[in-house]
Amino acid sequence: MRKKIIAGNWKMNKTLNEGLKFSDDIKFELKDIKPKAKVILGIPFTHLEKINTNSEGIYEVSAQDCSSKESGAFTGEVSSSMIASTGAKFVILGHSERRAYFYENNSQLAQKVNLCLQNQLQVIYCCGETLSERNENIYFDQIKNQISEALFHLSLQQISSIVIAYEPVWAIGTGQTASAEQAQEMHAYIRSLFLEKYGQSIAQNLSILYGGSCKPSNAKEIFLKEDVDGGLIGGASLNTNDFLDIIRAIE
Repeated sequence: MRKKIIAGNWKMNKTLNEGLKFSDDIKFELKDIKPKAKVILGIPFTHLEKINTNSEGIYEVSAQDCSSKESGAFTGEVSSSMIASTGAKFVILGHSERRAYFYENNSQLAQKVNLCLQNQLQVIYCCGETLSERNENIYFDQIKNQISEALFHLSLQQISSIVIAYEPVWAIGTGQTASAEQAQEMHAYIRSLFLEKYGQSIAQNLSILYGGSCKPSNAKEIFLKEDVDGGLIGGASLNTNDFLDIIRAIE
C-alpha cells in the first residue's frame, strides 16, 4: 500500500534558529493531530543535523539537492554521503528551479539518483512541464522524458526508494491554477509509465505528490483524487498554520 506524504520545501528560507522554532511548533502540533501522512521537512543543508535530531521521529528531514559527484575538489558542493551522515532520509532532486536556474538535465539527475540510493537515501524526484510545453501539447512527452531518462535504469528494488513529485511549472507563480482534474490526469499518466516499465506492484505502491502551488484552500480537493498521494509544498510550508492545515487535508 502506497504511503501518503506531505513534504515541505523551504527553499532558501529560514535561519537555523527560525527552522528549529518552526520544527518545534510543528512537532508539538503533530503529536495531537496524529497525521495520516508521513511529514517531511525539506530544509537547507545547514539545518539538517540539528532539525533531524530535534524530530523525535515525528517528522523526517530531506535535503533539497545533492552533488552529482561522490567526493573531490568541488568547492561548495554537498555529497549524498554527507547528507546521509546528518541522519536525513530524503533528498529532493530535479526541482523545476534547479532545472531552470542551474541548468540541471536528466543525465545529471540520473547520476544524483544513483549516488543517493547508494547512500540509502530516498529520492523525491520532481518532474513537470512549462507553460510553453503545455500550450504546445507536448507535456506528456516532457514528463515521460524526465522520468525515463533519470529513473528507468533503476532495478525493481531501487525504484521502491523513489517518490515522484509532479510540478506543473506553468501554474507556479503565473496566476494560472492547475485544477484537481488536471493534477489527477497527470498523476494517472505518471503511474501508467511505471506500470508499463515495472509492473502493477511498483506502480500501485508508488507515491506521487502534487507540487503546484498547493495551499489550504485547494489541498483537500486535490488530495481526494485517486492518484494523488500528498504534496510537495513550497510557500505554504513556511507558515506553521498553513502547513498544518495542508497536513490535516489528507484523509
